[in-house]
Amino acid sequence: MKWKYVNTGENTGSFNMRYDLNLVRDASSGNVVFRLYKWNPYCISLGANQDESEIDIVKAKRDGIDLVKRPTGGRAILHSEELTYSVTTVLDNDSSPRSMYRLINFALLEGLKIYDTRLTSLEAEGVEPDLLSFYKESLSSACFVVPAKNEIKYNGKKLVGSAQRKIGGILLQHGSIMCGNYHVNLAGYLNLPQDERLEIKKVLKNKTTELENILQNKTDYDRLSESLVMGFEKYFTVNMLREEPIFNG
Repeated sequence: MKWKYVNTGENTGSFNMRYDLNLVRDASSGNVVFRLYKWNPYCISLGANQDESEIDIVKAKRDGIDLVKRPTGGRAILHSEELTYSVTTVLDNDSSPRSMYRLINFALLEGLKIYDTRLTSLEAEGVEPDLLSFYKESLSSACFVVPAKNEIKYNGKKLVGSAQRKIGGILLQHGSIMCGNYHVNLAGYLNLPQDERLEIKKVLKNKTTELENILQNKTDYDRLSESLVMGFEKYFTVNMLREEPIFNG
C-alpha cells in the first residue's frame, strides 16, 4: 500500500469539498491519500442529507460565514479554529468502512500524542450511539453533540468528529480536529427557537473540547500537521510520499 500526503492549506468550503471528491474520482487501487486542510472563510458544512433550511443563511452570509454541503453524512458543523483531515482509499477484500473508521481514528490518536505528551490520556469512544433516535431530536442539528463509536474524546468530551461515505468501491473519510472553541457558535445559525439554540450551545460547550482548552496554549498548525503525518506513518508502518497540492478543487 502506497500512502501519499498533501496539505492544501486554507480554502473555501466549496473548494475543500470538491477537492475531496476529486481525490475520490482519482483514487486508484493500492494508494491511500491523507490530506490536511483549513477553511477560509469559516464555513458551516451540512451533511449530505441535511436540508439548508435548517440554517439561517442570511445571518451566516452577513457574518461572513460560508455554507457548503458535505458528500458525507452527519449534521451541521461550523468549521473555524480546526485542522481538517481526509483519507481516500479504494476498499479491498480485507477492509471495510467500519474497520477503516476505527484504524484512522487510532492513527489520529498516535499523531495527537506526538504533538503533545499531555494528550496521552485521549481515548476512543467505545459506545455506538442510537443515531436513528438522536436524529429525531432538535439537538441533532449539530453534528458534534454526540460522539460516534471510535471517535476521539478527552475526559468524556469529543475532540475529533469524523464522517465517511463509500462511493462505489472508494472510501472517503474526513473529520475535524477542534483546536479553538469558535465552533460552538454554530447554535446561533440554526433555524430553531431561541431556547433550543441556547440549549444546543450549552450542550456543545459541555460535550466537546478543544486542543487549546486542554493544552492552554495556541495551536501550532504546522507542527500539528507534521505530528499527524508521523502518527499515521507510525500506526500504519508506512512512509508517506509528500505531494504538492493540485489546485483543481
